[in-house]
Amino acid sequence: MERLALRYVERFATTEGKLIDYLRRKLRERGWAGEGAPDPQGLAAKMVELRYIDDRAYAEAKVAALARRGLGARRVRQALHAARIGEEDSEAVAPQVAEAARDAALAFARRRRIGPFGDGETDRVVREKQFAAMMRAGHDMALARRIVSAAPGEMLDDDEG
Repeated sequence: MERLALRYVERFATTEGKLIDYLRRKLRERGWAGEGAPDPQGLAAKMVELRYIDDRAYAEAKVAALARRGLGARRVRQALHAARIGEEDSEAVAPQVAEAARDAALAFARRRRIGPFGDGETDRVVREKQFAAMMRAGHDMALARRIVSAAPGEMLDDDEG
């Protein structure tokens, strides 16, 4: 089981919770032939102690990557929860998420050609679809509405959003 864990952390950036899930799945698939009861939690804790796994660093990298993709705070929180990041580490990166919210929304709008990055030929139905896309991406409603309603080429002030 230790070889499985080492191979997994060697190949993938992971969290303690994801490693535990992986080890449990492998135990179910392959069965357990060792002496005594298997201890995936103990092995994952050992990997954390050896600093092969760092949930805080994983969370920081995940937040930065999702912000570059243009995803909002709600989607970032969902991704951290899915990665089994603990509450303490999630709270530690919350300022980074809030700080990146406006830039992430603008990156999303730029990529999807919404609002100030669009061609200006949008009717009400298109704007509603753009707004819905921004909401699905996890952005704040007021910020999404402001970006969608912006004219092509219009610059949003730094204090907005």
